[in-house]
Amino acid sequence: MSPEERRRLEALVQQQTGNSAFDSMDNGNDSVDFDNILNGTHPIDISHAGGEFEDLAREIYGDLWTPKSSSKQTRRVDHWTRRDRIQRRVDAFDQQMFGLTDAYLKWSHQRAQHGFWGFLEVHRNQHSHVDPNSGSWNVQVVDIFYTEKVSVTIESTDHFVASALVRHGVIPCSPISPSVAISIDALELYRVAWLRNPHFYIQAYVKSICDLHGTVFHRYLSRQFLISFDLFLQLRTRVDSLINAIIHCNSPDWCLRNACPCCTYELQNEPAMTFCLLYAMDGNDSLKRVSRRLLGADRDYLGPSIELPTTQRVCNDQYLSREYVNEWANPAQHDEDSPSDDENPCAGRWKNMDDEKTKRSWGVYDEKGVFVAMCRHGFCLLIADMVQSGELAKYPLSVVAKLLDAFGTDLGSGYDIGCQFKTTLNNSALGPRAQSLCHTCLVGAFHGHTHKRLCQLYHLATYVSGLGLEDLETCERAFSKSNALASTLRYASVFHRQQLIAMYFEHNDEYEVYPSLGTFLHNNYKQALNILSDGEINLKKLMQDIHIPDESVFERWLQEERDYLHGLRSEPEHETLQMEYWQKLANLAASQNNLDSARSIWASATPASASFSMADAAATRRMETARRHTLELFKKDLTTVQELENKLNIVHRWVPDDPEWQNAGWMVAKRRYQRGLDMLEGLVVARIFELTKMNRSGTGYKLRKHIAKALQTRSAAIHTALDCACTPPCRTLKWDEVIEYAFLADFDLLRDAREDVSEHPWATPASCQAMDLYFKMCRAKEEIVRLNVEIRHLVTYIRDEDRYLRACEAQTMPLEPALSYQIGARRLARGRANGHLLQRLADIAELPGFSGCIIPGESSKSSPGDSASTPHIQVSSHIHMHHTARQSPIMPSHLDVLETLEELEEEEEDSETVEEAAQALHDVLRVSAD
Repeated sequence: MSPEERRRLEALVQQQTGNSAFDSMDNGNDSVDFDNILNGTHPIDISHAGGEFEDLAREIYGDLWTPKSSSKQTRRVDHWTRRDRIQRRVDAFDQQMFGLTDAYLKWSHQRAQHGFWGFLEVHRNQHSHVDPNSGSWNVQVVDIFYTEKVSVTIESTDHFVASALVRHGVIPCSPISPSVAISIDALELYRVAWLRNPHFYIQAYVKSICDLHGTVFHRYLSRQFLISFDLFLQLRTRVDSLINAIIHCNSPDWCLRNACPCCTYELQNEPAMTFCLLYAMDGNDSLKRVSRRLLGADRDYLGPSIELPTTQRVCNDQYLSREYVNEWANPAQHDEDSPSDDENPCAGRWKNMDDEKTKRSWGVYDEKGVFVAMCRHGFCLLIADMVQSGELAKYPLSVVAKLLDAFGTDLGSGYDIGCQFKTTLNNSALGPRAQSLCHTCLVGAFHGHTHKRLCQLYHLATYVSGLGLEDLETCERAFSKSNALASTLRYASVFHRQQLIAMYFEHNDEYEVYPSLGTFLHNNYKQALNILSDGEINLKKLMQDIHIPDESVFERWLQEERDYLHGLRSEPEHETLQMEYWQKLANLAASQNNLDSARSIWASATPASASFSMADAAATRRMETARRHTLELFKKDLTTVQELENKLNIVHRWVPDDPEWQNAGWMVAKRRYQRGLDMLEGLVVARIFELTKMNRSGTGYKLRKHIAKALQTRSAAIHTALDCACTPPCRTLKWDEVIEYAFLADFDLLRDAREDVSEHPWATPASCQAMDLYFKMCRAKEEIVRLNVEIRHLVTYIRDEDRYLRACEAQTMPLEPALSYQIGARRLARGRANGHLLQRLADIAELPGFSGCIIPGESSKSSPGDSASTPHIQVSSHIHMHHTARQSPIMPSHLDVLETLEELEEEEEDSETVEEAAQALHDVLRVSAD
C-alpha cells in the first residue's frame, strides 16, 4: 500500500472514530495507530449501513476499480454492450439445449460401447458412410495432450452445429459458427480435479494444457475454456434432471427427504427414538462474494451493478431461494415476550446473538456467506445464502420451516446459539408449529462448553436424553473442508457461485460422506462399547469413594444444580439494598474523617501563626475551599444513608461491631470476588482465542510475534486479576489451576454468592466427575440403540437401491438405450462404495457386545421413486421434447453472437482487473476486521 493510500485509509478511520457514539467511554486518546488496523487489533466499521465502502473504493483505488485495457491510454468499457453479448450467448445455448442434451446422451452411450476411446482415436477410426444430406464443419479441437484442426461430420439427424460437435465428444466455445471446441475428457478431468482441490483454477489448468501442447498462453483461452465448461456443467445438470424425472425422483423435496440413508430410510417395526432426525446448522462467512459495481459518471459514487442478469438457475431443491428465506425476515411475533439478558444466561457471548451485529455486513460483499444444515452423518440437507447481512434469524428459521415440512415431528437441531434461537423460534410465527411437532433446539458439544453452566444443563448434548453420543458439530467439520472454495467463489457471478457450492456439496455427499458411513458407524459403535465397558468399573469406584449407593442420585443432583444456578442469576432486592447501605456507611465514615481533618487544620490556625502575607492568604482560601467541599460531600453521604435507612426500616444506624454490618460486609466482599471472577474469565477466554489465532494457518510471522507479545501481557493481567479477586474466605484460585480449566463453565460453580457451594454434594470435583461419567454412559447406551437402527437402515437401503436402479435400467433399455446407460452409470457411481460399506458393517457385527442385526429389513416407504417401490418407466413423454427439437433450423442465424478473439481477450482482462481491485479491498477489510 502506497503512503497516499495509507493516509486516506487513516483519514477514513479517524472519521469513523470521530462519529462514534461511544467516544465518551474511551480513554481519551484520539490518536489512531494505523499499524493496529493492518495487524487486525483495531477494526474498522464499514458496512452496507453507511457509505464507507464507497468512499474506500473510490478514494483508495479510484481508476483501479474501473476496468481498463493493457494499453497506455485508459478506455471506457461499455459494460452494457458486453452484458448484452454475454446474454445473447447464453440465450443461444439455451435455445439449443434440448438438442445438445440429446447429443450428449448419444455420445455417452456410443462411447461406452466403443471402449471409452478418446476423441482422436474415435475420429480416426470411424467408418465413413455416404449420406447425401450430411455435411462437415472444420473446428480446432483441444484435448488434454493434443490440439488439432479436424473436420466433423454433420448428419441430417443433428439439430445444430453445436449439437453435432457434442455428439462427437467436444463442447463448442460458441453457440453459432464455433471455431474452437474442447473435448469432454479435458472438461471432465478439470471438473473432477477441481472438486478434489478447489484451489485449482481454470487459468492454471489452461496454462498446464498449453505447456503440454507447447504453445503460448493467451487470456482468451481461459475465457473459451470457461464458456465450454459452463455448457458442460449445464448438460450434466440437464441429464441428471431427466434421469430423476424418469425414475420418479423429482417430486418436491425428494432429495431432502432422501438425503441420508441412515437418517431417512425408515423401516417397518423399528423401535421408536426420541429424535427421528438429528441435524446441525450454522453459518459460514468464508464463502463470500464481492459486489461488482462501476464508478459513477462524476467518479464520486459507486454506480450500478455490472452483474449479468442471467436466466440460469441452480436446479437443486436443497438450495433455499432468497424469496423463501425472506419470508422469515421478521420473525418476532410477540415483541413483548422477547427474552432479556437476564432471561438468557448466554446473552452477549456470541456475536450472532447480537442483532445489531448480524444486521450489518461489509459493504464490499453481496453474499456474506452461506447458512447450512447437515445431518449427523455429514450429508448436506439445506443451503441458504446470507445476503448483505450477518447470521440473521431468518436463515435458521427458514431451515427449520423447510425441515418441518419435509420430516414432521421429533427433530433435534444443534446450533451454536441454540439457547437463544429456542426463544426466537418460540416467539416467531413458526413457534406454535415447532412446539406441536416437538422440535428441540440444542447446543453442540464444542460450542456448548463456552456457554453458561445453566445453559449447558438444559441444552448441552451430555445432559439431553435420547441424543446419544452425537456432538452436533457436523457443520464445523464440513466448513473446515468447504472453506477451500472461498477464493474461487469470491469473484464469481451469483449463478456460478451457487452452482459451484451446490456441485461441491453434491460431490462431497456422493464421494466422501456416503463411502465413510461404514467407518462412522463402526467408530461410534466401538466408542460407545468402550465407554460402557470402562465406565462400569470407574463409576462403581467413584461411587464408593463418595459413598453413593444408587445411581438415581445423579438425576437428582442434576436438578439440584439447575435450581442452584437459577437462584444465582439475580440478587434479592433486600440484600442489594443492605450492601448498598453498607457501602454508603463506609463512604459516610470516610467523609466524616476527611471533615474532621479539615476542621482540625482550620482550628490549628491562630493569630500568632499568621504572617498576613499574600501566600498565607492564598493558603487560607484553599483550606476554606477544601473544608467547604468536604462538608458538602459529608452532607451528601449523610442524606443517602438516611434515605436507605428509611427504605430498610433501620432504627439504629449500623456500627462495625453489629452483626448486620459484618454480614453486609461479607456480601460486598463476595460480590467483588464475583466481579473479579468475571474479569478473570474474560482474560482466560481472550488467552485461549489468541493461542488459537497464533497457531492458525495463514497467520504471518509478524502477526504471530504481535500475538505472542499480547499473550505475555494477558498472562500478567491474569496474575493481577487473581491477586485482586482471591481474598479469603473465598476459594483461592492459583495460576496453575486456572490455565488447566478445560471448560469456561467451570467458572460458574465458583460464583457462590449467598451460600457455600461446597456444602452441596454435587459440587465437589469427585462428584462432578462421577455425574459426568454417569450421563456419558447413559448417552452411550442411547447411541447403541440409534446405531442398531441406522445399521439396518443402511444395509436395507443398499439392497433396495441397487434392486430399484437395476429394474429401472432394464425397463428403459428397450425404450431408450442412452437413458438406460445413464441410469446404470448412476447405479455404478453409488454402488462403487457398497462393497466397502458391507465389509464395515460385517466388522461391526464382529465387535464384542454388538446387539444389533445386519439382516436387511423392509422399508416403510413405497411411493413412486422410493427404493423399495416397483418402478414403472415411461420415457416417451420425456424423449418427445428432444425429438421435437429436430425441427429447429440447423443454425439460429437471427442471434448475433459472433465473438472475436479480441473481445474474449478484453472480457477476460476486464474480469481480472475487477478481481484485482476487489481482492485489494478484501485484503484491507480482512486485516482490519480479523
